[in-house]
Amino acid sequence: MLTFERVFGSPGLDGPAPRQVKLSPDGRFLTLLRNRADDRDRYDLWGYDIETREWRMLVDSEKLGSGRELSEDEKMQRERARVGSLKGIISYQWASDGSGVLVPLDGDLFLAKLDGTVTQLTDTEGTELNPKLSSKGAYVSFVRDRRLWVGPVGGEAKPITPAGEAETIRWGEAEFVAQEEMARLQGYWWSPDDSRIVVQRTDEAAVGVVTRAAIGAKGTKVFDQRYPAAGTDNAVVELFVMNPDGSGSVKIDLGLDLDIYVARVDWAPDGSAIYVQRQDRAQTKIDVLKVDPVTGASTVWFTETAARPDYWINLSDNYRFLKDGSLLWWSERDGYGHFYRFGGSKVAAEVLAAEAAGEPVIYNNGRWQQLTRGTTPTTALVGVDEAAGTFTYQATRDVLTQQIYRARLDGTGEPELLTDPAFTNSASMDGAARLLYVTRSGPNQPPQSYLATPDGNRVAWIEENRVEGEHPYAPFLAGHVTPEYGTIAAEDGTPLHWMMLKPKMEPGKRYPVFFSHYGGPGPQMVTKGWGGALAQSIVDSGYIYFVLDNRGSANRGVDFEQPLYRAMGGAEVRDQKAGALFLKSLDYVDPAKIATYGWSYGGYMTLKMLEADPGLYAAGIAGAPVTRWELYDTHYTERYMGDPREVPEAYEKASAIPDATKIADPLLLIHGMADDNVIFENSSELISVMQESNTPFEMMLYPGYTHRVSGPKIGPHVWNGIFRFLRAHGVAPPE
Repeated sequence: MLTFERVFGSPGLDGPAPRQVKLSPDGRFLTLLRNRADDRDRYDLWGYDIETREWRMLVDSEKLGSGRELSEDEKMQRERARVGSLKGIISYQWASDGSGVLVPLDGDLFLAKLDGTVTQLTDTEGTELNPKLSSKGAYVSFVRDRRLWVGPVGGEAKPITPAGEAETIRWGEAEFVAQEEMARLQGYWWSPDDSRIVVQRTDEAAVGVVTRAAIGAKGTKVFDQRYPAAGTDNAVVELFVMNPDGSGSVKIDLGLDLDIYVARVDWAPDGSAIYVQRQDRAQTKIDVLKVDPVTGASTVWFTETAARPDYWINLSDNYRFLKDGSLLWWSERDGYGHFYRFGGSKVAAEVLAAEAAGEPVIYNNGRWQQLTRGTTPTTALVGVDEAAGTFTYQATRDVLTQQIYRARLDGTGEPELLTDPAFTNSASMDGAARLLYVTRSGPNQPPQSYLATPDGNRVAWIEENRVEGEHPYAPFLAGHVTPEYGTIAAEDGTPLHWMMLKPKMEPGKRYPVFFSHYGGPGPQMVTKGWGGALAQSIVDSGYIYFVLDNRGSANRGVDFEQPLYRAMGGAEVRDQKAGALFLKSLDYVDPAKIATYGWSYGGYMTLKMLEADPGLYAAGIAGAPVTRWELYDTHYTERYMGDPREVPEAYEKASAIPDATKIADPLLLIHGMADDNVIFENSSELISVMQESNTPFEMMLYPGYTHRVSGPKIGPHVWNGIFRFLRAHGVAPPE
């Protein structure tokens, strides 16, 4: 029996889980963060000598770390980076000359050399946030006390941004929504030659204050958190360019409209320009600004607009500035994510040549060339080899897997498949695209990773992770269930993919279903990758495990995502209902025992599903649900729902609060009481409405836990509690 205690215990059942894989600048060493067998959440820094094929630990986090408590700022940054549960080393950076690695650990900074020596660079009571080595490696920089500090490596660091400003001013930090929703964790950027730095100045004075009570087991800490809720003011973000000592500061011209998002900031490869992606608040347009680093003056290089009027722009890091002045750029402009090349004399010549040959080319004043095409979206840029004239990227294949391809930068020829279609894959490359690092998994194979040549030929396993011998999952392999896959039709005929795991079943008996969902824009839940041990444990308990990707989820193109536009809680709820009706049609499913479960957006979905169709589901579990979208942040919510000051009716219809009293099926509400993402007020308002109307429900609250309620003890408590709740309401396997 695969218990929840074992699922959340150590060593992790998935096997080794390396993170932050990087190649040294000279290409000789591969480094990564590897978790421990006796503590799956603690990571140490390891190095692999590619020539000798030998591993060794470079930094032992337990021996080097002080173990002191992190500052609240760093804790929250880790939560937003989705690494709040990890311990030890969570990030590092190679020096540009390959001489060592900058390692932040327990609030201080260390420089680890390949010979095993480690030098401590800072030793303070405060926390050094967002540490970096400069591009050439001459300086170390970090944020402390809301100011940016810079100093020579091994020397004394000093603050280079102004002192004495209001407490609402922060330098060198990404604002809340950039960290939480825009996948931008950086707040300053070194030039390629170390001569200048772009530094973000954030003024949160206009941002509303949420008094967040982090309710713990032995007391409550109250935080006045600046939280930009939908329809309220955002922080004002400005950018300045300055010398490493803070002198020579000039302000970058971002335009007259202050109510914008600074989405991305990049230096040109030769340092001659700065490129800033300026996104409008409605998130329907991105202006790419070209900035003069000397004066701060800017011009609009080009503008990217949403693929259709009732859609938004999905931000990405899938772009690369090339040495000839052109840009490799990802866009959904033709309805699917694809790569284009913009600008540069070479591109202009290629466009003219293609036009003369009658080949299809997408134009914007003759400066755009489309490099990939089709109805299978590209999803990530892996690497660029300018010398060879190629780029490597990730794309969907048959919807349910991700594969790695290589194509030419001039748009000629067909893309070349580099990975095994039997697995779903992701990959990264070093800056020079000398080696390919591939991670892959399958329904019956936990994640594996290997090094390959740029054409995809495997050079060496990094983690073969075969489930045999002493592998932690080997004792449970005999009971492993291979998922089944299929499709059903949405109301408009769109095929919706599902995945099902079945327990051992006896003829003539009907079984309960644990119907798991996320439902919101973004994550694709149904894939032919490794699903982890949790689903296997649920199946081992006698339940059918079922997942359906509704309209709105990613990797199916613009039209598949669009139905959520200003209509959350609509199409996706109806799609999940179609899944429930499909389940009820199966002769081995007990139609009276279909329980629905979700966390975060999935928790919101549980509430909306129970409200929309009383009696359809036997019970529902809502974990950390958004209940009223006005309580969630600007960048995420307004992207899909618009501004509540302009479309209040859309927010009213999407809310889970007005119809909460219609919930007639058993409901279990779960929430961490220190959640700074989906703040606890989402649940407290729901609790109040249901209590005041005498609507029965059950709840389990977790003092001290944030949006992530997990761990070796708490994880089993959550999941054992869920299944006690289900059994108490008759949702149990047949005798």
